[in-house]
Amino acid sequence: MPRRPRFRSKPLPLSAPAPRSPSHTRRVECRGYVREDGLWDIEGHLVDTKSFDLPNSHRASGTLRAGESLHEMWLRLTVDLDLLVHDVEAVTDWGPYTGCGDITPHFQKLKGLTIKAGWTLKTRELLGGIKGCTHLVELLGPVATTAFQTIYGARERVRPAGADGRRPALIGSCHMYAPDGAIVLERWPRWYTGDRGKTG
Repeated sequence: MPRRPRFRSKPLPLSAPAPRSPSHTRRVECRGYVREDGLWDIEGHLVDTKSFDLPNSHRASGTLRAGESLHEMWLRLTVDLDLLVHDVEAVTDWGPYTGCGDITPHFQKLKGLTIKAGWTLKTRELLGGIKGCTHLVELLGPVATTAFQTIYGARERVRPAGADGRRPALIGSCHMYAPDGAIVLERWPRWYTGDRGKTG
């Protein structure tokens, strides 16, 4: 039986670190769900914690305790097969200031946008700086890529990439999808730009 390829070249993913102690942890988790009505919910959850107590006059105790959420935000985008945003929910459970959650209604501006090239630029234009929340805007990046991953299979079944005569968007998006690479030759030979005589 052939062995599966190993992607790591060493036992640990990173080299052994210098002596150190923990300071800050950010956890980002994103999930995609298919709904019974044919749409998809894409949810993101961001949590920042410190490994030490931090003075904070906006907490009842006057202190943010080690391990308590400094930031805890949620996003849900409801999208269709074309990644058009139909609905948005943004919630701030915890922020460093009592007014942090007041900005969440502004995220309704995402309704009607499509997740595609230019998404990051457009969302920062609408919600960057004082028009939004830095951490919720940052969460829109992984939520967008999770949306693409969630819907990709369904889109391929309905409209396979390249079937409309246009070059698939994945080509050129990373080194594995180089136009002259083996994966493009295998999946989309029409758009392969390499020397077919040297692929073996």
